[in-house]
Amino acid sequence: MKTANDIFNWLISSGALVSVIAFAWTYVKPWLQAKAKANEAKQSALAWELLERVATAAVESLVSQEFDGQKKFDLATKNVQQAMLTAGFTVNKAAAETAVQSAYEKSDLTPTVKIEEDKQNG
Repeated sequence: MKTANDIFNWLISSGALVSVIAFAWTYVKPWLQAKAKANEAKQSALAWELLERVATAAVESLVSQEFDGQKKFDLATKNVQQAMLTAGFTVNKAAAETAVQSAYEKSDLTPTVKIEEDKQNG
Protein backbone atom coordinates (compact mmCIF):
# COMPACT_ATOMS: atom_id res chain seq x y z
CA MET A 1 0.00 0.00 0.00
CA LYS A 2 2.92 2.33 0.77
CA THR A 3 4.32 1.73 -2.70
CA ALA A 4 1.02 2.65 -4.35
CA ASN A 5 0.83 5.79 -2.20
CA ASP A 6 4.42 6.73 -3.13
CA ILE A 7 3.67 6.26 -6.85
CA PHE A 8 0.55 8.41 -6.57
CA ASN A 9 2.46 11.15 -4.72
CA TRP A 10 5.21 11.04 -7.36
CA LEU A 11 2.61 11.36 -10.15
CA ILE A 12 1.14 14.41 -8.47
CA SER A 13 4.43 16.10 -7.55
CA SER A 14 6.12 15.49 -10.91
CA GLY A 15 3.21 16.74 -13.00
CA ALA A 16 2.94 13.41 -14.80
CA LEU A 17 -0.67 13.04 -13.70
CA VAL A 18 -1.56 16.41 -15.22
CA SER A 19 0.20 15.41 -18.44
CA VAL A 20 -1.70 12.12 -18.61
CA ILE A 21 -5.01 13.90 -18.01
CA ALA A 22 -4.23 16.56 -20.63
CA PHE A 23 -3.22 13.87 -23.13
CA ALA A 24 -6.39 11.88 -22.45
CA TRP A 25 -8.53 15.00 -22.76
CA THR A 26 -7.29 15.59 -26.30
CA TYR A 27 -8.83 12.24 -27.26
CA VAL A 28 -11.98 12.45 -25.14
CA LYS A 29 -13.01 16.01 -26.07
CA PRO A 30 -13.65 15.35 -29.82
CA TRP A 31 -15.57 12.20 -28.94
CA LEU A 32 -17.79 14.14 -26.52
CA GLN A 33 -18.37 16.87 -29.12
CA ALA A 34 -19.36 14.29 -31.73
CA LYS A 35 -21.81 12.73 -29.29
CA ALA A 36 -23.31 16.15 -28.55
CA LYS A 37 -23.75 16.91 -32.26
CA ALA A 38 -25.38 13.52 -32.87
CA ASN A 39 -27.78 14.13 -29.99
CA GLU A 40 -28.66 17.59 -31.31
CA ALA A 41 -29.36 16.17 -34.76
CA LYS A 42 -31.53 13.43 -33.30
CA GLN A 43 -33.44 15.92 -31.16
CA SER A 44 -34.00 18.19 -34.17
CA ALA A 45 -35.31 15.28 -36.23
CA LEU A 46 -37.70 14.28 -33.44
CA ALA A 47 -38.87 17.88 -33.00
CA TRP A 48 -39.57 18.16 -36.74
CA GLU A 49 -41.46 14.85 -36.68
CA LEU A 50 -43.55 16.14 -33.78
CA LEU A 51 -44.18 19.38 -35.69
CA GLU A 52 -45.41 17.41 -38.72
CA ARG A 53 -47.74 15.29 -36.59
CA VAL A 54 -49.14 18.30 -34.76
CA ALA A 55 -49.68 20.10 -38.07
CA THR A 56 -51.48 17.08 -39.51
CA ALA A 57 -53.72 16.88 -36.46
CA ALA A 58 -54.45 20.60 -36.62
CA VAL A 59 -55.34 20.47 -40.32
CA GLU A 60 -57.53 17.39 -39.99
CA SER A 61 -59.36 18.82 -36.99
CA LEU A 62 -60.37 21.89 -39.01
CA VAL A 63 -61.52 20.14 -42.19
CA SER A 64 -65.18 20.02 -41.19
CA GLN A 65 -65.26 23.59 -39.84
CA GLU A 66 -67.29 26.18 -41.77
CA PHE A 67 -64.42 28.66 -42.23
CA ASP A 68 -62.85 29.75 -45.48
CA GLY A 69 -59.46 28.29 -46.44
CA GLN A 70 -57.33 31.20 -45.21
CA LYS A 71 -59.09 31.27 -41.84
CA LYS A 72 -58.53 27.52 -41.44
CA PHE A 73 -54.88 27.91 -42.41
CA ASP A 74 -54.32 30.75 -39.93
CA LEU A 75 -56.11 28.87 -37.16
CA ALA A 76 -54.14 25.68 -37.86
CA THR A 77 -50.89 27.66 -37.79
CA LYS A 78 -51.82 29.22 -34.45
CA ASN A 79 -52.81 25.82 -33.03
CA VAL A 80 -49.51 24.30 -34.17
CA GLN A 81 -47.50 27.07 -32.53
CA GLN A 82 -49.43 26.73 -29.27
CA ALA A 83 -49.16 22.93 -29.21
CA MET A 84 -45.42 23.02 -29.87
CA LEU A 85 -44.95 25.66 -27.17
CA THR A 86 -46.85 23.43 -24.75
CA ALA A 87 -44.50 20.58 -25.70
CA GLY A 88 -41.51 22.79 -24.91
CA PHE A 89 -40.49 23.81 -28.44
CA THR A 90 -40.60 27.34 -29.78
CA VAL A 91 -41.63 27.36 -33.43
CA ASN A 92 -41.63 30.55 -35.49
CA LYS A 93 -44.59 31.40 -37.69
CA ALA A 94 -42.80 30.56 -40.95
CA ALA A 95 -41.95 27.03 -39.79
CA ALA A 96 -45.49 26.49 -38.52
CA GLU A 97 -46.93 27.73 -41.82
CA THR A 98 -44.63 25.42 -43.76
CA ALA A 99 -45.69 22.44 -41.65
CA VAL A 100 -49.38 23.30 -42.01
CA GLN A 101 -49.04 23.73 -45.79
CA SER A 102 -47.29 20.38 -46.01
CA ALA A 103 -50.02 18.78 -43.92
CA TYR A 104 -52.71 20.24 -46.20
CA GLU A 105 -50.93 18.85 -49.25
CA LYS A 106 -50.49 15.39 -47.73
CA SER A 107 -53.94 15.06 -46.20
CA ASP A 108 -56.51 12.81 -47.84
CA LEU A 109 -59.24 14.88 -46.19
CA THR A 110 -58.42 18.10 -48.02
CA PRO A 111 -59.01 18.48 -51.74
CA THR A 112 -55.90 19.04 -53.82
CA VAL A 113 -56.19 20.77 -57.15
CA LYS A 114 -53.51 20.00 -59.69
CA ILE A 115 -53.16 22.81 -62.20
CA GLU A 116 -51.84 20.58 -65.00
CA GLU A 117 -54.85 18.27 -64.79
CA ASP A 118 -57.24 21.22 -64.82
CA LYS A 119 -55.62 22.63 -67.97
CA GLN A 120 -55.95 19.27 -69.74
CA ASN A 121 -59.59 18.88 -68.69
CA GLY A 122 -60.47 22.49 -69.56
